[in-house]
Amino acid sequence: MAASRVVSLVMMGAIILYSSADDIRGLLANRVDEGRKTVGIVVGVVSPGVREIVPYGRMALDRADAVNGDTIFEIGSVTKVFTSLLLADMVERGEVRLDDAIADFLPMSVKIPSRNHRQITLLDLSMQVSGLPRMPPDFKPADVENPYADFDSQKLFAFLHGYNLPRDIGEKYEYSNLGAGLLAQTLAMKAGVSYGELVRKRILAPLGMRNTGVGLRSLTDEQRKHLASGYDGTLLPAKNWDFNALEGAGGMYSTANDLLTFVAANLELIDTPLKAAMRRMRSVRRATGMPDLDVMLAWHVWKKNGAEIVWHNGVTGGYWAFAGFDPANKVGAVVLSNTSFDNDAIGLHAINRNWPVEKLMPPKQRVEITLDPAILERYVGEYRFSPNYSVRISIENGHLVVRDTREAGLELLPEQETEFFFKSIDAHVSFLRGPDGKTTGLVLHVNDEDSRGVKVK
Repeated sequence: MAASRVVSLVMMGAIILYSSADDIRGLLANRVDEGRKTVGIVVGVVSPGVREIVPYGRMALDRADAVNGDTIFEIGSVTKVFTSLLLADMVERGEVRLDDAIADFLPMSVKIPSRNHRQITLLDLSMQVSGLPRMPPDFKPADVENPYADFDSQKLFAFLHGYNLPRDIGEKYEYSNLGAGLLAQTLAMKAGVSYGELVRKRILAPLGMRNTGVGLRSLTDEQRKHLASGYDGTLLPAKNWDFNALEGAGGMYSTANDLLTFVAANLELIDTPLKAAMRRMRSVRRATGMPDLDVMLAWHVWKKNGAEIVWHNGVTGGYWAFAGFDPANKVGAVVLSNTSFDNDAIGLHAINRNWPVEKLMPPKQRVEITLDPAILERYVGEYRFSPNYSVRISIENGHLVVRDTREAGLELLPEQETEFFFKSIDAHVSFLRGPDGKTTGLVLHVNDEDSRGVKVK
C-alpha cells in the first residue's frame, strides 16, 4: 500500500476505504508528540494483498530505540479472545460442548455457584453472562501496581464457594475478568496441561506467532530486549503485570506483527487449521444491553458509522492493546501502545476511516510563580488516596517533590498559592485547606479525571 494515499478496493460491489499510512502516522504523532499520552505506539493494517506496519515513538523514555512491528507489549484483555478460541477449537475437536457445565471439568471439591437449577456453562463464561462479577467485591491485591499477581486458584475457588449469584445465569451481560480466568482454568484442566502450554500448542504454533506468549516468564532473554517499557496515564513507569489464576483474562504478551497474523487468520486471508473454530466464535451473538454493542464468544461487535467491527481491547497498568476487523469488508487492524491511554479509536479508524478520532491538544502551558517557603511547608506530608496507595510530598532544592510507593520523584511547580503543576507530565494538583488554613488534602487532576487524597501526616 502506498503510504501517501487511501487504498480503495472493490469487493462484492462495495467500495472499501480504510485509512492510509500517512493518516495513521499523523494520529500517532499527535498522541506521542502533541498530546504526550504515550511513548511508543504501533499500528498494523491488513486486507487482501495489504499488510502494513505503522510505528511511531520509542521503546522507553530513556531509550532511543524506536518501536516496530516486533516490539513486544502486554495485550491485557485481548487475551480473552485467545481463551475463547481455545474453547471453540475444543468444541470443533469434540472435546467439549458449549453448553457443558464447568463443574464437569473442575475438581469435585470446587463448589460452583448455581441458580434456579441452572449451572454455569462454558458458553456463559465466554459470553460474559455467567452472573459472576468483574472481580470479587473484596478483591484486595497485595500490590496495587501488580494487582493480579497474588490472586491464585485457592482464592478463586474460595470466592466461588461462598458466592451467591445475584441474578439468573444468562440473564444479563456483565464483563468479568474473573469469569474469563475461570474459563481458561477450566479448559486447561480438561486438556491436562497449563493454560500457557495449551495456547502455545493450539494457537500460537499453528499460526506461527513466535513472539507471543502467556506471562513475562514465557519471554526468552532475547525477546525481553524487545519488550517496551510500560507507563501509566501520566507517563510514570508502570510495573509489568503478573497473572496467577486469571492469566486467561489478561496475561499475554505479543507484537503487532503476530497480532496482525491473528487478525488475518480471523479474516480468512490466510488458511489455518483454526478457521472453523474462528467461524464458530462469530456464530453465537447476543446484545450486551449497551447501545450498538453485541458480544460473540469473547469478541465484541460495534454497529456504528456504517460498519460492523468485531474487536476486543486490553489495558494493563502500562499498556493499551486493540485488535479488530470488519468481516464484510475484509479489513483488520491492531494497535499496541506502551501507556494505559485509550487508543481504541485509532484502531477503529484504521479499519474504517469514517470512525472519528479526537485530536489531542498540547498540554496547557503553565507559568511558574514564586511562593514564600513557608507556604510550601504547609503542603509537606503524606496524602492517602486509598488504603493501599499514598504519596509523600517533601521540599527539595526549594521545590515540592511528590514521591509515591515507586519512589518516583516528580517536581511540583506553583502557578497559584494552592495550584501546582508537574514539571514533567500533563497533570496538576489542587491543595485543599480547612477553615483554619491548614492543609487537609489534595486533588490530583489527570486526563480530565480527579482523584482526592487526604492528608494523614
